Amino acid sequence: MKLQVKICDHLKSFDVASIKEKTSYECEECIKAGDTWVHLRTCQECGVTLCCDSSPNKHASNHFKLHQNHSVIISAEPNEHWAWCYEHKSFLEY
Repeated sequence: MKLQVKICDHLKSFDVASIKEKTSYECEECIKAGDTWVHLRTCQECGVTLCCDSSPNKHASNHFKLHQNHSVIISAEPNEHWAWCYEHKSFLEY
């Protein structure tokens, strides 16, 4: 039996055609601090690319905490096609 996942309204209205792609393959904040990252995520509100929660600094989730209306991110990793809503902890593959 396949698990039914509830998708939040943010992700229901997520438009794959208007995805904000990463502008570079680096975490802007880690670069400033001279740190490294594990994976990258791109905010779908402003387009900034930041490091994931597996990275020491967790810049992407910190970005959401500072900007509550920036709740949807996508993976900036090659061949990964998914979105995450921080506010509702909701996941969508596309």
